[in-house]
Amino acid sequence: MTDASAAGQGATVRVSAVIPTLNEAKNIGFVLQAIPACVDEVIIVDGQSLDGTVEAARAARPDVRVVRQTRRGKGNALATGVLAAQGEYVVLLDADGSMDPDEVHRFVDALDQGAEYVKGSRFHPDGGSDDITRLRAIGNACLSSLTNVLFGTTFTDLCYGYNAFRRDCVDVLGLPTPLLPAHTPVWGDGFEVETLVNIRAAKAGLVIEEVPSYEHRRRYGQSNLNTFRDGFRVLRTILRERRNGRADMTIDLRERRLEVPVPDAVAVVDGSAEAQVA
Repeated sequence: MTDASAAGQGATVRVSAVIPTLNEAKNIGFVLQAIPACVDEVIIVDGQSLDGTVEAARAARPDVRVVRQTRRGKGNALATGVLAAQGEYVVLLDADGSMDPDEVHRFVDALDQGAEYVKGSRFHPDGGSDDITRLRAIGNACLSSLTNVLFGTTFTDLCYGYNAFRRDCVDVLGLPTPLLPAHTPVWGDGFEVETLVNIRAAKAGLVIEEVPSYEHRRRYGQSNLNTFRDGFRVLRTILRERRNGRADMTIDLRERRLEVPVPDAVAVVDGSAEAQVA
């Protein structure tokens, strides 16, 4: 397994796991201890937790890399973590224990077999959920169907965030750059980010594969998800992407490069050393 210091010295990192955290001290240890050995680098992106989440993460896994997110929202957290990740493959999962870390193998296997973007699906025949309500399931099905009609996709679980991709495809996913000031919110900073990257991956013509995933109930605490507010943001995202037209359905990766992460681009905390936000 590649530790943080080795990663910082340029050692080869094949699989990076990015995990956003906000007051998940009671959950993060369980998640980190369940991360399989195929993951070389684990990054938690903390949103200024006040409950000792960072300390709990380091106690559970001393080699964890801690990155401070630059604005608010899950989308910003994911974008910040992805910029910091050094792996050939990047896997995104939650810190609340609802996503089974052992399923990372499925995502890595799909990427090994040629997929460029891999989506977890609770509605795959071998997937499932202990947590999703009937109302949310209906809303997800409607939004997935709308996306499939508008973009020619075959998504079965548009609003689920257990996803993975090849790092060299990051530039077409439309993640909101973390390098803007904290007082400058960007579309995609919130829960709509998962829908945004799913659609952008499809519009870019990436090879997409769905794998089954089983969602458990969060172990402790309350979810920040709001069914109606976040559902409306997902709908807005679908319509915004549709208005962009189909001229950019295929994007030349060489023409759309994200800024290369540098040590002071985000606040990275490894051990006792903390870089400053640029």
